[in-house]
Amino acid sequence: MTEYEPYLQQKLPGKLIIVEGIDGSGKSTQLDLLKKWVASQRFCSYFSEWNSSDLVRATTKRGKAMRLLSPLTFSLIHAADFADRFEGDILPSLRGGGVVLADRYIYTAFARDAARGMDPEFVRRLYRFAPKPDVAVYFRVPLEEALNRILAGRPELKYYEAGMDLGLSPDPYESFALFQGRIFEQYEQMVDTFGLHVIDATLPIAEQQRQLRELVAPHLEDTTRMPIAEHSPVLREHGLAGRYLGG
Repeated sequence: MTEYEPYLQQKLPGKLIIVEGIDGSGKSTQLDLLKKWVASQRFCSYFSEWNSSDLVRATTKRGKAMRLLSPLTFSLIHAADFADRFEGDILPSLRGGGVVLADRYIYTAFARDAARGMDPEFVRRLYRFAPKPDVAVYFRVPLEEALNRILAGRPELKYYEAGMDLGLSPDPYESFALFQGRIFEQYEQMVDTFGLHVIDATLPIAEQQRQLRELVAPHLEDTTRMPIAEHSPVLREHGLAGRYLGG
């Protein structure tokens, strides 16, 4: 049994909405649609995506280019990337009462690092400063379908993307399939462990979005909205009265 709190034990006024899934699950498309819908409802929101911190970008790029990243260094670099984004952007947004929409969250590290052979308990301890999401959605897609979506017309796979560092196969496409299979297994195990909501990623895009909004909507009622500019003479002059500021 875990002897530590797996999440940040602090009540935050904002709402954290995250999506997860293997490559080719369509989760990014769904989150982009959700982001536009949230904005149309005037909620203050912030978008974050995995492995996007400027602080460690150069280190990550150099490590990949020179193939210097072991499973451990890969794990630690991604944890540093997340910590930087969390402290600088995600946490302030949640403290301000906004909606944070994250394309991949700590569960990506749990799945990918374990697929690379890292001890799952070690990885989960790295991220125990992260808050529990208000809504965590896993877009489930059959592995074969996901591979078809990613590999169709793909001229080349990157070394680490294909899991070539693991020695699964000398063929990058076969290695990618094996690596994604490992990640898929990790996600499936996490559904019950972390209470991920599952959406069938083979459904029509509109139906997936309907289900996603249905999950998210009840959590938005108490979050911050952009103020309506009803009484500004300057905005009335330019035909903008009645619109929300910051739109």
